[in-house]
Amino acid sequence: MRKPYVVFSTDFGLKDGAVCSMYGVVKSIDPEIEMFNLTHEVTKFCTWTASYRLWQSMAFWPKGTIFVSVVDPGVGTPRKACVAKTSNGYYVVTPDNGSLTLVKEKFGIDEVREIDETRNRLVGAGTEDVAIFHGRDLFAYCAGKLAAGLIDYEGVGPAYSVDEIICNPLPEAKITEGRADGYVAMICPNFGCVDTNINYQQFVAAGFRHGDMVNTLVKHGEEVKFEGKVLFHRSFGYVAKGEPIIYNNELNNLDLSLNEVSMGETYGISYGPDWTISIWK
Repeated sequence: MRKPYVVFSTDFGLKDGAVCSMYGVVKSIDPEIEMFNLTHEVTKFCTWTASYRLWQSMAFWPKGTIFVSVVDPGVGTPRKACVAKTSNGYYVVTPDNGSLTLVKEKFGIDEVREIDETRNRLVGAGTEDVAIFHGRDLFAYCAGKLAAGLIDYEGVGPAYSVDEIICNPLPEAKITEGRADGYVAMICPNFGCVDTNINYQQFVAAGFRHGDMVNTLVKHGEEVKFEGKVLFHRSFGYVAKGEPIIYNNELNNLDLSLNEVSMGETYGISYGPDWTISIWK
């Protein structure tokens, strides 16, 4: 049988040897394990972004894939290191610090186990006294053992309650007839698209149709960052370059963008619960 793929997501970047070291640890356990990158450009220290990237990518991988998500500002402290077993058939090896927020919300988590460092931490490499690189010494090592079949899921360590998993605040969108109020969930790092938490299907059910010109307001707290009428349609090409458009993104939530121009940079828009968006007829 094919061994599970291992997919890495971190805020480490690729300018030094951190990611390479993690790869080396896994390959030293079993050279046959195939590894891939989700991203190593997660916003530094941002566990919300870590959870968003997992949600964005996970369901498109074969069942049984092991995701190693390391955004770990509390590395070396008593925060839990864990492996979560998701309801849709995957494993996530990660610090329990908010990085599982959207995995738990969107896919569900059936079980979570704390990594037993006495059995599932790298030894013999002179790193026993290192407390600041659990990505290499704990998470990659445990993921490698799990992928290689050297441990089963129960061998990760003791289970604890899924209710104890640390989650970031997750405001809900409010959608009523002819109106939707939500928040900016993410900014696309390459194109500057403003991702929202407003579900497309619910938005359409509230009476909005492609071709509608809708009133749109984006605020940071009480500060207005964008206000205007925007076309709601299928994709970017329905407006001229530089014009705003609202459309259904790849996660079935609404995006607000400028065609071929960064909406985030142009209007100074960022993301988080204090970045709100309202759309109405």
